[in-house]
Amino acid sequence: MLPVVFLSGGVKSGDSGGVKSGDAAGGQGNAALRRSSRPYLIVAGLAISFSIFTLLGTLIVSALPLPDDFIRWAGLVALVLLGIAMVFPKVQEILERPFARIGQRQVNGERGGFGLGLALGAVYVPCAGPVLAAITVAGATHHIGLRTVALTLAFAVGTAVPLLGFALAGRAVADRVRAFRERQRAFSVIAGVVVIGLAVALTFNVTDALQRDVPDYTKSVNDALNNSASKYLRLGSAEPLQACAQEPADVLQNCGKAPKIAGISSWFNTAGDGPVSIAGLKGKVVLIDFWAYSCINCQRAIPHVEAWYSSYEADGLVVIGVHTPEYAFEHVRSDVEAGAKRLHITYPVALDNDYGTWNNFGNDSWPAEYLIDSNGNVRHAGIGEGDYAGTEKLIRQLLSAANPTAVLPKATDVPDETPQNPDQTQETYLDSARSQSNANNPKDGSLANGTRSYSYPSKIPADEYGLTGTWTVGKESITAGAGAGIALNYNASDVYLDVGGSGTVTATVNGKATTFTIGGAPNIYTVVSLKAVGTGTVTLSFSPGLAAYSFTFG
Repeated sequence: MLPVVFLSGGVKSGDSGGVKSGDAAGGQGNAALRRSSRPYLIVAGLAISFSIFTLLGTLIVSALPLPDDFIRWAGLVALVLLGIAMVFPKVQEILERPFARIGQRQVNGERGGFGLGLALGAVYVPCAGPVLAAITVAGATHHIGLRTVALTLAFAVGTAVPLLGFALAGRAVADRVRAFRERQRAFSVIAGVVVIGLAVALTFNVTDALQRDVPDYTKSVNDALNNSASKYLRLGSAEPLQACAQEPADVLQNCGKAPKIAGISSWFNTAGDGPVSIAGLKGKVVLIDFWAYSCINCQRAIPHVEAWYSSYEADGLVVIGVHTPEYAFEHVRSDVEAGAKRLHITYPVALDNDYGTWNNFGNDSWPAEYLIDSNGNVRHAGIGEGDYAGTEKLIRQLLSAANPTAVLPKATDVPDETPQNPDQTQETYLDSARSQSNANNPKDGSLANGTRSYSYPSKIPADEYGLTGTWTVGKESITAGAGAGIALNYNASDVYLDVGGSGTVTATVNGKATTFTIGGAPNIYTVVSLKAVGTGTVTLSFSPGLAAYSFTFG
């Protein structure tokens, strides 16, 4: 991006040639360059189009029958056309002809700079990782809030400032360097070739390879900023809850007043599917359980939560399952209801599609539990699976404190299936945003957006996977094309695949093949189930069109 901004800031598209220094025309030409607003227009166009496409692109593409990378390809086409126009003035004249009636007979190179900025902004959108993480949530929930707008604008301004410096530097060179002034036409051609070269590089993801090969000299700075931001975001009412999660799990804590259940899009398993509030449950002991229906960790924890609800509801326990989606498909109510039915959930469920309650509690994990006493105070925070006996002990203590005369039933007896293998393979994401274990890319294990053909690498390290065939990589999943397959090396007794679409997946382990029929909303399928923990390799073949999201293990 930088060479394009630098060169384009100093040339005027469509100039027929330079002017010689020392004559009147030369002096006027220098003054025109100094007065040129082209650098500002390029950067303004980039910032504006970046902000608009970042904020609205996800919603527009999801509302229209367009491919996910439509905006990127439209920007690439515009870049090629603008680059050609910088090389060939006649082409520029054709491109500018539709605007000839806007205040003058012909649009000059200044507005051409704004158009170039608009195209650059469109192709720059995928580079904005921190912003796109928030926009993914906005797209999934079909809601763009004030904080999302502020984040996008702040990122756009922060990007525009250094880019404007490069554009102004290009203009300064054009103003002061004699060779540049005398060869404006040649530099315009060079800038056009650079623009076209950028478009070609982006088309074939050459920039991704370059980023992987160039040392990440800003990593330490980024890590420090991220850690500071994380600490800042956890200040306030949510901070004590995070502190409570670090305390002994089998002792009641004083974590402050319970945050509100807010921003819920809908409820089910309540009277008339009506809402429930913490304030309206005074005198009750409340367990808030954050979950997502395609989360294997949640699926192992929910039988315990359901057993507590069934056993202690009559004694004053209220369980609220706050379903906060990890993936975009998990915000669909009918899919969540189907998932809850498969898991035999009978307690109230709140669809936290806008992450309102998740943010109020300062939560960051699935599953997570917050135990609230009869006075509305949080007394326990638990993150992740396990220690179900300890949590039940605390529930019984709070129920007895709320009603000392209550005769509680005996403790529940649900098998604890929390994995105990310390070397178990970690959750493995199959997308461009979080992949770290792709053996096709030994540099950093990441995946780049777009459709391409893969071949299994000669060696797949432990806890990594390799791809073969045609795959389309997106920000949340990879979609199978012709001959698509995955080979995964794992350390576990069970391997689960989160996959959606219609078709089949065939899993081969130790020469034995098993075919699974995939249908309906994305969900978890057990593709490996062994009697004991061990290492192994599973090879999966996919029907075209299936979307794979992640591997989890047990």
